[in-house]
Amino acid sequence: MYSEESQTKPKILVTEDDYENQKFLEMFLRRKFEVSICDSEQSFYDNLKKNKFDVILMDISLRGNKNGLELTRELRKIKGYEHVPIVCLSAHAFKKDRENALDAGVDVFLTKPVENHVLMNTLVDSLNK
Repeated sequence: MYSEESQTKPKILVTEDDYENQKFLEMFLRRKFEVSICDSEQSFYDNLKKNKFDVILMDISLRGNKNGLELTRELRKIKGYEHVPIVCLSAHAFKKDRENALDAGVDVFLTKPVENHVLMNTLVDSLNK
């Protein structure tokens, strides 16, 4: 549950392959979240070993062998992550991309570019469900 009065910020794992997007998201999201960034399957699992995240922001395109949808399917099978909110933020904007993301287990599908307030509100709202 998120609240402005909370002493500790919720932890978010931003899974994004583009360096410029990583920097922007880190700066933008740290107002309300403790932010960790990853860009590949390896860094994704390295982060999961170090922290328990409250919400995941997942891109579909990543570096390495697996994409964000494959990681989402795998994450849903990990004890403790079955119900953690996953918000997909992707440049893949076709109806089939949205359907594939929802089938993989994401809770919300957003397309780039997204307005800042929409992204922030979606992440905060997903924590409160």
